[in-house]
Amino acid sequence: MRHVEERPYASAEAAARKLVELASSIEPVQDGRIHIEKINAPFLYTLKGSGAEFGAGIEYAVEKGWLELHESGTYVRISRARSPS
Repeated sequence: MRHVEERPYASAEAAARKLVELASSIEPVQDGRIHIEKINAPFLYTLKGSGAEFGAGIEYAVEKGWLELHESGTYVRISRARSPS
């Protein structure tokens, strides 16, 4: 019998909150830009999130106005107007 571990970022909202937390801990390079790989790598490799969880989290954070994703997908900005509580 195989035991399945609960995934802490299976919820898009939980993943989004963690991504905003990660982005908040990174010094922006220019114009508030945070390179996507600066939050992608820790999420995938340190926190053991999946690619699907990362994608759902980014999408949720953008929909809620917590992050702004550049059309190229290479960087995000933290929206100061609205942040998760």
